[in-house]
Amino acid sequence: MEGISCITRWEQVSSTAPAYNEGRLLYTEDVNAAVRGAKRAGFEEIYVVDGHGAGGPFSFNSYLKDRLEPGAHYVFGHRWGCFVDPLRGGECAVVLVGAHARAGVADGVLCHTMSSEAWYHASLNGVPIGEVGFAAGIAGSFGAPVVFVSGDQAVCREARDLIGPNLVCAQVKVGVTRYSAVCLPPADAHRLIEEGVYASLAREPHEMPLPYIPPSPLTLRVELTSPDRVKDYVGRVGIEVVGPREVEGRGRTFHELWDRFWHH
Repeated sequence: MEGISCITRWEQVSSTAPAYNEGRLLYTEDVNAAVRGAKRAGFEEIYVVDGHGAGGPFSFNSYLKDRLEPGAHYVFGHRWGCFVDPLRGGECAVVLVGAHARAGVADGVLCHTMSSEAWYHASLNGVPIGEVGFAAGIAGSFGAPVVFVSGDQAVCREARDLIGPNLVCAQVKVGVTRYSAVCLPPADAHRLIEEGVYASLAREPHEMPLPYIPPSPLTLRVELTSPDRVKDYVGRVGIEVVGPREVEGRGRTFHELWDRFWHH
């Protein structure tokens, strides 16, 4: 939700805050615009995963159900980055709606990496990585490219640096600080997202970005916010505690690495 048009505050993305209802509506309508774009591009099998951990019963369950765009399958309740069933079938393309910049980016609206309460910084083979990189790595493990990203200027920049110039981005806001932005009104953002998704998916496959497949072997190093967070990773296969608040995971493919790190 952090990369959705007009969202700039934690209160808009946290289920216990009054402003969450506004955030849910903005989130749902940005996603609906993406579904319309995919349908216009001729896609008949569309899976939409609610990937926002809002807290409590609303974690991965934030869309307003009675407002969802028809013509797609909606996945609720599955942890972020863990629903890969459609990817296993091959011939997929991935769009990321409402993406945000990785932790520590000055102009990244609500920037963080996975959990602002638990994760401070992450790097893959020594290179900083955020959630766009995680999503692209998971998709790339199954041969699927990320072809579209919507969010603020910072995440569009981050995504293009990682995926390449063929990536289509819909920049719906420009961060001023972590908690303020110059935003498009929702109607304009919806048009930009729908047109961008359509353009990204209507191309020939050879015109799309290549799947993101970082070279193996892979090492994901995470610096946690405090030493007590380390206990969550003790005893996991392929995970090693390497410092008072640092852990490392290793794998041959990014999905294997991710599954060890997060799925459990």
